[in-house]
Amino acid sequence: MKPLHRLLCCLLALPLASCATKQSRPEVEPKPHRWALAWSDEFDREDIFATGVWTKIPRGHSDWNNTMSPHESLYDLQQGKLILRGRRNDVNVADSAEYLTGGVYTKGKKSFDLGRIEIRCKLQGAKGAWPAIWMLPNNAPWPKGGEIDIMERLNFDSFAYQTVHSYYTVKLGQKTNPKYYTTAPIDPEGYNTYAVEVLPNELRFFINDRFSFAYPRLPEKEADGQFPFGKDYYLLIDMQLGGKWVGKVEGLREPIEMHIDWVRYYTPEAKAPSFWE
Repeated sequence: MKPLHRLLCCLLALPLASCATKQSRPEVEPKPHRWALAWSDEFDREDIFATGVWTKIPRGHSDWNNTMSPHESLYDLQQGKLILRGRRNDVNVADSAEYLTGGVYTKGKKSFDLGRIEIRCKLQGAKGAWPAIWMLPNNAPWPKGGEIDIMERLNFDSFAYQTVHSYYTVKLGQKTNPKYYTTAPIDPEGYNTYAVEVLPNELRFFINDRFSFAYPRLPEKEADGQFPFGKDYYLLIDMQLGGKWVGKVEGLREPIEMHIDWVRYYTPEAKAPSFWE
C-alpha cells in the first residue's frame, strides 16, 4: 500500500507543479538595443518656431483638434521646458470656442522613420483633460497610413494609454489579433518618459524605460493594412480639452499645462549591423 500511496501522491502533484511553473514565469521583455542619438530638441532656445521643426497645430473638426488655437497664451518656454496650455476662452472674444488649447507638430518639417523616439514630460490633471503624444504619416490618409499613440492620458488618471491604429484595427475591427493597446502606470504628479521603438516587424512601447507592450507585424495580414508603420511619420504633442472619449470639461478655472522637457530620436549604432534582424 505504501508504494502505491506514494505513486498516487506524485501523480496528483504533477499538475500543481506545472501550474505553479506557468504562473511564476515572467513576461518576456524585448532585448535592449544599442542606440545612437540622431536628433533632439531640449527646448533651450528662445523661439522653437524659428527652428524649422515645429508648427502650431491648426484647428480642425475632430475631437482632438477642435479647440486648437495659435493664441500666444497657450505656448511658453520656461527653464528649458516647452509649455502647452489648455484654458477657458476668456482671452479671445473673436473666437467662439469655449476652450482654447495649444499643440505643436513637425508635419512637413521633421520626419521620423525606423528608430526610437522618446519624450519626457509632466502632465497636469483636470476633468476633461486629454494630453497626447502621437505620430501620423506625412503622405497617407487616416487610418490607412496608421497612427502611433505614444501617450494619452485622461482626466486625473495615474496611468497612460499606448495605442496602435490602422485600417486593420479601425475599418476591419481587428483589435485582439494582435492586441492593439495597453495601459501602464505613470507618476501623475511628476515627469515621465514615453517611448516607442519603430522596427521593421514590430512596435515596442515603453514608459520610464519599462516595457509596456509590443505590436508585431503579421505577414499574412499585410493585404489588410495591418502594419503600415516605419517610414515618414511626424510627431504631434497637444494639450486637448474635452471630447467623446475623455468627456466634458468640468471645474476648469485656471489654465492646465503640459510641460515637455525634451524630445529625442535615436537610430541604431553603426556597430550594430544586425540591429534590424
